Amino acid sequence: MAITFEMIKQVTAQLYERSLKQIPDDTRQALVQASSRETNETGRRTLQIMIESADAARSQQSLVCSDSGVPVYFMQIGTQAQFDGNVKQAIEEGFAELVATINPPLLPHVTNPLTLERGYQGKGMPITTFDLVDGADYIDITCSPKALGSGRWAALEIFSFPDLPTIENFVMETVVKAGSQPCPPVVIGVGIGGSFDYAAKMAKEATLRQIGTTNPEPILVDMEARLLERINKTGFGPMGTGGDSTSMAVHINYCAGHGFTPVAVCFNCWINRRTRARCYNDGRIQMLE
Repeated sequence: MAITFEMIKQVTAQLYERSLKQIPDDTRQALVQASSRETNETGRRTLQIMIESADAARSQQSLVCSDSGVPVYFMQIGTQAQFDGNVKQAIEEGFAELVATINPPLLPHVTNPLTLERGYQGKGMPITTFDLVDGADYIDITCSPKALGSGRWAALEIFSFPDLPTIENFVMETVVKAGSQPCPPVVIGVGIGGSFDYAAKMAKEATLRQIGTTNPEPILVDMEARLLERINKTGFGPMGTGGDSTSMAVHINYCAGHGFTPVAVCFNCWINRRTRARCYNDGRIQMLE
C-alpha cells in the first residue's frame, strides 16, 4: 500500500480549513490561564472576548479571523513512506479545491511581491518545506498559515560570537519594535545558529511547539523563562489594551554553526494557527492537533 494523491490532497486541505476555524487546545488553555492572572481589567476582558470568539468560530464553523493568511505546510517525510502520485501537486490541488468550496469564502491574500497583484495562486504556493524522519512509514504534516499581523514583524540578525545577553537583547528589541501589531498575546519562536536560512526555519518551527512543553536544552529552559518574564513586563497586553499578557510562550531552537551566529525571531498571533496529521502507508490518517 501507499500514501495516495487523494489522501494528501484531502488532508492538507482539511488541515488548512481547521486551522482557520479553531484555535489549538493548548492555546485556548493558555488564554484561559492568562485571563485568570491578568491584572489589567481591560486586558482581562479582551482575553475573555478572544476565548468567546474562538469558541463561537469552532461551534459555528466560521473563521476566527478574516485574515486567512497564506498556506504554509511543514512535511516530515518518513524514509519508509511510499507515495502513489505527486505530493506537491496534491497539496496545490487541495488548496485550490478548498478555495472554491470553503464557507465563508477566503479573501485573496496570495500576493505577487513584484506586481502586488493578489489572488489565490502564485509562485511557490502553498509554501511547503520537507524534512526526513528515519525509519518512519508515514508523512507528518503540519499546517500553520501565515497572516500579515504576525508575519510582518519577524526579524533576523547575524552576530559574531554573541553571548546570551546579546541574543536576549535582540529578541527584546524585536518584540518592542513589533509592539501590539502581531496581535498579542503571541507565541514567539527564536532560532539560534546554523546558517541564515536555517535560523529562520528553526524560529518558525519553534512556534509549532505545544505551549507548556519543556525545552530539552537546560540553557534554553532558563532563557525562555527570562524572555517570557521580560516580554510580559512590557505592558503591551492583549491586542495592545495593556496588561501582563503580551506573550503566551517563548520557544527557542538552536543549531551548531560557525563563528557567525544568525538569530531569527518570529511571531504567531493569539490564534496560534497550527494543525497536524499523519498519513501512513496502510491508508490510516491520524489527526494529531
